[in-house]
Amino acid sequence: MKYDPINSSLFINNRKNFMAQMKPNSIAVFNSNDIYPVSADSTLPFEQHRDIFYLSGVDQEESILVLFPECPKPQFREILFLRETNEHIAVWEGEKLTKEKAYTSSGIKTVFWLQDLEKIMFELMSYAETIYINTNEHYRANVETETREDRFTKWLREKYPAHSVAKSNPILQRLRSVKDSIELNLIQSACDITEKGFRRVLGFVKPGVWEYEIEAEYIHEFVRNRSKKFAYTPIIASGNNANVLHYIENNQQCKAGDLILMDVGAEYANYSSDMTRTIPVSGRFSDRQKEVYNAVNKVKNEATKMLVPGTIWADYHIEVGKIMTSELLGLGLLDKADVQNEDPNWPAYKKYFMHGTSHHMGLDTHDYGLLHEPMKANMVFTVEPGIYLPKEGFGIRLEDDVVVQENGNPFNLMRNIPIEADEIEGLMN
Repeated sequence: MKYDPINSSLFINNRKNFMAQMKPNSIAVFNSNDIYPVSADSTLPFEQHRDIFYLSGVDQEESILVLFPECPKPQFREILFLRETNEHIAVWEGEKLTKEKAYTSSGIKTVFWLQDLEKIMFELMSYAETIYINTNEHYRANVETETREDRFTKWLREKYPAHSVAKSNPILQRLRSVKDSIELNLIQSACDITEKGFRRVLGFVKPGVWEYEIEAEYIHEFVRNRSKKFAYTPIIASGNNANVLHYIENNQQCKAGDLILMDVGAEYANYSSDMTRTIPVSGRFSDRQKEVYNAVNKVKNEATKMLVPGTIWADYHIEVGKIMTSELLGLGLLDKADVQNEDPNWPAYKKYFMHGTSHHMGLDTHDYGLLHEPMKANMVFTVEPGIYLPKEGFGIRLEDDVVVQENGNPFNLMRNIPIEADEIEGLMN
């Protein structure tokens, strides 16, 4: 791993919190992800399933975590199953976790090799009444591929049909959405790496550069600061490309007078950052571009103030819509008649700002969190309003990552990343 070791107290505490919410006499099982094939003998880079990482810190394929807090044998209350390592594997693939290193990372004392799984599970299931399976119930999920977790669940339910079944996901949705201080520091590290990439790009951009060259500048800076990759597919959208919300081709030349919308974030230790900045190719905003830019920035700042404990996500978006409507009226993009005659299900402002303002962020860029429940301290949200103007040839979005705090003053993890229009111009010139 490129990242520094994480204190195992995080994972010990996460398991403790999860097990406290399990039903009596129950077992929970969590699998690592597959290594997914591309073609021939090529594969995609391995990405650990965030749930097993959250609960164990194990960042390796073919790993299984079993939790059984009321097991009659105390040594079986937390178990890791790992792929057995040997000298041959170390030579061809690199060193894998030993039992000792797995304990150091996770705080789990009982570690078996995978070949012992069925034998140990047979004994554990004879003591248990309920089995927790781990299904993906994220509100944005659209998974067509059968995962390693799916295959294991299928085997488990066929092998032990008399056991009751419960779901891990509702517990994890609540636990993962509220961050530990160690997690907040890891997200801050990801944001700090993103800042370095952005400052590098400010000195690089000029008329004639290509979007993919800007993408390359970011990943160069990210990797040299111990990030392994972008947290998500980067958007480098110059000119009218910015009006395509998920533009990822990044293959056009940046022209003088245009703006570049950059939705980019580094990951660090599997934790995400999620930043959007919009900058002028020539180093100066036109008067109209700056007018729209400042309106978007104002909406972002006002929206951020509402991210406090007790806020309901849906109500928050209604209030943000009112602020955006006021700004669009001031820009002459809407008039009073547009607002008076608007469809309540698709307000007038949606013509220019059609996406949501905030989502949970953490181990996943669109992280776990139950949107119908009130916001809590130590949740992390993006704040990302935008105004999109195809007829004028540009779109502007600005985005920061913000921690909800108990005292009601949200903490901006991207406070050091330049955002004011005048500061952007100063740094580019």
